[in-house]
Amino acid sequence: MKELKGICAALCTPFTDDGEKVDETAMKDHIDSMLEAGIHIILVCGGTGEFAYLRPEERKRIAEIAAKHIDGRAGFMVQTSAINTADASEYARHAEGVGADCLLILPPYFEGPDSEGVYFHYAKIAETIKIPIMAYNIPVHSGIDITPSLFKRLMEIDNVQYIKDSTADLIRIQELLAMGANVFNGADPIAFFSLVAGCPGCVWGAPNAMPKEAVDLFNFVTSGKLIEAGDLWKRMFPANLFFWTHVYNASVKAATNLSGRKVGPCRKPVQPLTDAEMRGLREALKPLGA
Repeated sequence: MKELKGICAALCTPFTDDGEKVDETAMKDHIDSMLEAGIHIILVCGGTGEFAYLRPEERKRIAEIAAKHIDGRAGFMVQTSAINTADASEYARHAEGVGADCLLILPPYFEGPDSEGVYFHYAKIAETIKIPIMAYNIPVHSGIDITPSLFKRLMEIDNVQYIKDSTADLIRIQELLAMGANVFNGADPIAFFSLVAGCPGCVWGAPNAMPKEAVDLFNFVTSGKLIEAGDLWKRMFPANLFFWTHVYNASVKAATNLSGRKVGPCRKPVQPLTDAEMRGLREALKPLGA
């Protein structure tokens, strides 16, 4: 199995101007842009990919197109979450079948189960596939917190080899790392600090708009060039803070479109940024030369 490390771009799903159809040509172009910048892993159908707004057949089609287009040039992940275990297992088997290296999976969300049900969910999905699972902890949206103690138990499941933690809690990340977990940071404003703490990588929406900077940040940290990494992070931070403190997908897509990478609008009901917000975003991007 391929060991995952580095910057994982949680890919935006490009839509046509009306938001009703997936723009497959734009998606391939966007993947090429990520690969040209040296992105290590590409994730499709994640939160930044607006999976909650995608139809089931669109999720599978996106995974198929991305797998074929990436063709081994980077690590490939698919987010295969569903509220019920049967649907999540079906998405998981499909993603494995098209060539995913790893699956990103939320605990059952929206009035989900207790920890026993969460364990059952991951264990049953793991029985149906052979590739690794990255548990996805974003309790502000899922309503369930995969605590270090719960993840320690999930690690007993052979396939559960990683966790994406989006709590923006550096103490939590260090606690997970100390118990031997492979932790990918998922919170934009602490990307630099999580890498310094020892995370093997980040699963991150911001690289859609700044892929080269994200890769450079990782390379600086892992080669011990922390002064250079810190200087770069100072330029990256304003935009990352903007994303985190505004409607996330609308902000990342706006920044990505401004960078010249066409990803279109978010699917309704998510609204575009207001004029005032766009001014704020442009100001946040200025340190990057955007």
